[in-house]
Amino acid sequence: MPYFLDGDNLVGAALGRRDEAERNALVSEIAGRLRRTKARVVLYFDGPGRASSLGSLSVRFSGASSADDAIVREIAGSPHPRETTVVTADRELARRARDAGAKVVTPAEFWGQFGTGEKGSTRPDEKPVDIEDWLHWFSQEGGRDD
Repeated sequence: MPYFLDGDNLVGAALGRRDEAERNALVSEIAGRLRRTKARVVLYFDGPGRASSLGSLSVRFSGASSADDAIVREIAGSPHPRETTVVTADRELARRARDAGAKVVTPAEFWGQFGTGEKGSTRPDEKPVDIEDWLHWFSQEGGRDD
């Protein structure tokens, strides 16, 4: 069952935190959490960028369209959309994903399911993701349609 993650939503795009360092920290955090699982995750970011793969984690960029549109297109093109889970706090994307047949979970549910990453899963030059900060932000701001 693949997970499609709304990357900019996860790094707090509504708060203006969408820089490359935040994105890299998110990629490292997720990669660390997936090391001991068989889960397949595709992390989508808005805009241009170079796609990459780190084991079971793939990172994709939406180019000229939005990451939300890329996620919905991917679900629509899947032979088994009900096996897909979208991770987002964006209510509009959640609605669109459900309409396309996917399941939707909140970031807090995703983080809870995948526990903590391996010690040292981030490189020394990377800022680790503060999950408590994210959970607080999502409880206060998550799902706002900005």
